[in-house]
Amino acid sequence: MTRFIAYYRVSTSGQGRSGLGLEAQRQAVHAFIGSAPGHEFTEVESGKRSDRPELLKALDLAELTGSALIVAKLDRLSRDVEFLSRLQKAPVKIIFADMPFADAFMIGIMAQVAQWEREQISKRTKAALQVAKERGRALGGDRGNLASQSAEACSISAARRSRTSHERARKVLPHVHQARAEGFRTYKAIAGYLNRRGITTSRGLRWSAAQVQRLSTVQVV
Repeated sequence: MTRFIAYYRVSTSGQGRSGLGLEAQRQAVHAFIGSAPGHEFTEVESGKRSDRPELLKALDLAELTGSALIVAKLDRLSRDVEFLSRLQKAPVKIIFADMPFADAFMIGIMAQVAQWEREQISKRTKAALQVAKERGRALGGDRGNLASQSAEACSISAARRSRTSHERARKVLPHVHQARAEGFRTYKAIAGYLNRRGITTSRGLRWSAAQVQRLSTVQVV
């Protein structure tokens, strides 16, 4: 008798709290199995991201217990072809409740379609933003207020740098936490920990104690 480990994913914390989308996935999985799975893992994360701690936990437990990983739909796992290809090489059977008899070839085709859909959404979003930007220029016009435009450009540039900084911090902070868990307490010791693992700053440089201290103050959301 096949044992199952369930994996659910929602894209926003709001969906995670409200159960919107999550409950539908759970119902689909329970209906396919005929009962509740042995264990359930839920991820609140964008499908574009490949770092999925809950998915890794689910895969590890499925391998250790000889269970199959069950997901409600392919796009709940990912829309990225490369990511799905790597998952198919894992020593765990993955079943999709909406197409349980799909083989590797079918999953590959569905992944191509899912990635195409993601790319189209991205293109439509960029096009809409460009139209809005052009309309803003037409409505505002050039009244000679160059200082104001310069200040706006600086503000946009600062916002971009802030986003880049936060994204870098999001990726590095787990390694900082791991260093502390391994007994590295001072900023200097943690900087050495990061440097030994080849993790660089956003400028590709080695870490210093001061940089680690600044990194530790970043609020990642």
